[in-house]
Amino acid sequence: MIDFSTQYLGLKLSGPIVVSSTPLSENIDNVCRMEDAGASAIVLNSLFEEQLNLESKALDDDLSRGTDSFAESLGYLPDLNDYRMTQDVYLEHLRKCKEAVKVPILASLNGASTGGWVRFAKDMEKAGADAIELNTYALATEKSQTSVALEQQLLELVSAVTGAVKVPVAVKLSQSFTGLPSVISQLEQAGARGVVLFNRFYQPDFDIETSRSGPHCTFPRPRSCCPGCTGPQFSMVM
Repeated sequence: MIDFSTQYLGLKLSGPIVVSSTPLSENIDNVCRMEDAGASAIVLNSLFEEQLNLESKALDDDLSRGTDSFAESLGYLPDLNDYRMTQDVYLEHLRKCKEAVKVPILASLNGASTGGWVRFAKDMEKAGADAIELNTYALATEKSQTSVALEQQLLELVSAVTGAVKVPVAVKLSQSFTGLPSVISQLEQAGARGVVLFNRFYQPDFDIETSRSGPHCTFPRPRSCCPGCTGPQFSMVM
């Protein structure tokens, strides 16, 4: 029998197929079905710090500053109320997933501050996460903000998180990096055990027929190897 076992982030996996972060993983039954279908690890949907910190007026002011003058800019950001899980619910779901399946469960975190990244990463580790995926995205909005400065912020963030937890950490990168070999090498030095080179973002778009702007997020259609074959998308561990 062919041995498909491999390693990802230092974790020994039974095969090379890892289910990427998806809303499907919000349901325990789906998580069990993923394992039954042959998934060797499962990345849970992301926990968003912005949702957890809605009570923080400072953060709310930062996110909404200037929108009174440019109301259309509100449409560029996803509605915070759409995030489905609070911290306690997420951590409890993580614990239940660990109890329900034998394959590694990876938590996914999308933070907004270094302190938040570190705090929630520690909570995920305590809840039993086998690894943590940092869902990073930095949008440069100031003309004085250089690419070097953005990369340095990312490296400092990764260093802070990897220094605070013992489980392996992966970094999900945006499509905006041009010197990937250099960035990935520095991420490794900062403590990251792996990188994920795909993501889905909310982007402003313009409808040329209505001359209106709004967020744009293209969702994938089910891919099939034969007629009638559908299912969740998977990522390959290489």
